[in-house]
Amino acid sequence: MTFIDVIIKPFIPLPVYYTLNLKPKFYKMKTKHLLPFAIVALLSISVSSFGQDGSHPRRAEVNGRLANQNARIHDKVEDGKMSKEEAAKLHTEDHAIRKEEQRMASRHDGHITKHEQHKLNRQENHVSRQIRRH
Repeated sequence: MTFIDVIIKPFIPLPVYYTLNLKPKFYKMKTKHLLPFAIVALLSISVSSFGQDGSHPRRAEVNGRLANQNARIHDKVEDGKMSKEEAAKLHTEDHAIRKEEQRMASRHDGHITKHEQHKLNRQENHVSRQIRRH
């Protein structure tokens, strides 16, 4: 039901309704007209998401190290070399490093600077030494 059918049609006599050509018209958009809009929409989505997933090489290196450290912690707990409390503490430190990396990246359109990467690596080295000692 359209606006015309619901609101206007009850108040206009039927012959006048058709004489004024108030009958709603439906237009089909051709695919060739829709295709450029679809391409632009697809490109804008892909461009806006670039760099947001840690795909920048410096972010990928930092996030890869964090994932590796989480796996090492998990392995130590499974082997019985580390208690769950110690693992929770190290996971908390890793989580803090990850959050800091995300904050840094949000300031630079999804990238981190070399100085920020160096700072994060120093923090990761500290956690890595703690993992190694257990």
